[in-house]
Amino acid sequence: MSEERKKELIDKLASYVVDMEDETIADLAQTYLDEGYDANDGIMDGLVRGMNEAGKLYDEEEYYIAELLLCSDAMYEGIGVLKKGLEDELDSRDRIKAVIGVIEGDTHDIGKNLVKIMLETAGFEMIDLGKDVKVDRFIDTVVNEDVKLVCMSSLMTTTMYLMKDVIDRLKEMGIRDKVKVMVGGGPVTQKFANEIGADGYSDSATEAVKVACSLFDRK
Repeated sequence: MSEERKKELIDKLASYVVDMEDETIADLAQTYLDEGYDANDGIMDGLVRGMNEAGKLYDEEEYYIAELLLCSDAMYEGIGVLKKGLEDELDSRDRIKAVIGVIEGDTHDIGKNLVKIMLETAGFEMIDLGKDVKVDRFIDTVVNEDVKLVCMSSLMTTTMYLMKDVIDRLKEMGIRDKVKVMVGGGPVTQKFANEIGADGYSDSATEAVKVACSLFDRK
């Protein structure tokens, strides 16, 4: 094994995501594992970096939603292989259970999916409610599944205020102090997170992992 070879493969993983190579990326990911390189590095420095680069191309209007979805397909194909190589350093009893979803009225979930995957690799046990999630479903999941972290997102100013309703309901039920709440999404800001009483905010999937770990004093 060599660092030069590792970098070569990681750069290829990133470029395969950007180039939407969803049919061939699995073989590349398997080669990366077979040569003995760290699976987490492959995900974070390769696949996730590639998806972030694709997101920038979307923001610059060089890619449209169709291309972005194909990039995400490639990323998921690669992650499906690399996740098998992740060493589970945390005992299942030490995993923090979290629920994640896009708030009701919003169906944009690419960012949410990326955050979910990255939190899983960081040792969180994720319950994915998907998109267009009602306030009551968030609350029911917290209560029934003994959730310690709630992650909500919205890309629409018309729906983002429903995230405050989730926090208010947690307060009404007397369990707000037992649950950490993170919010994110295009129109969401740190100021908004502070206003609604969230514990954390991130403007990217990478930052979301850092924030989540800091909320539970984890590296």
